[in-house]
Amino acid sequence: MEEKRVVTCFLEYDKKIPLLRRSERVGTYRGRWAGISGYIEEGNSPYQQALEEIKEETGLDREDVKLIKEGQPLEVVDEQMGRKWVVYPFRFQLMEPGKIEMDWEHTELRWIDPEDIARYETVPKLLETWERVAEVTR
Repeated sequence: MEEKRVVTCFLEYDKKIPLLRRSERVGTYRGRWAGISGYIEEGNSPYQQALEEIKEETGLDREDVKLIKEGQPLEVVDEQMGRKWVVYPFRFQLMEPGKIEMDWEHTELRWIDPEDIARYETVPKLLETWERVAEVTR
């Protein structure tokens, strides 16, 4: 089974997070709702990749977000695809929500309460991914 390492980032503003609907032009899970995500490129740490994906998919710069929590990675097995995803979850505070500009990878953005993730047709285990970063220890 092929293994792929990816990051999934959740931006938070005023206790809400944006879910993004994946476009028909992406390679996997077209039309599904997701966080900001992407493959971890050779030589990048998961954190570096998280910042790159945020920039690519939303136009936001490093100073537009602040790391709240990096969660423990989780494995998501997709038998149909013959792939095991190792997902590195991140949660960032968004400084100014009006600055988000979606790229071609997504067709729609919705601000939701995180507890409503389960109501959406998401990429596999998105709720579990969120739960890895939901609790913040002080």
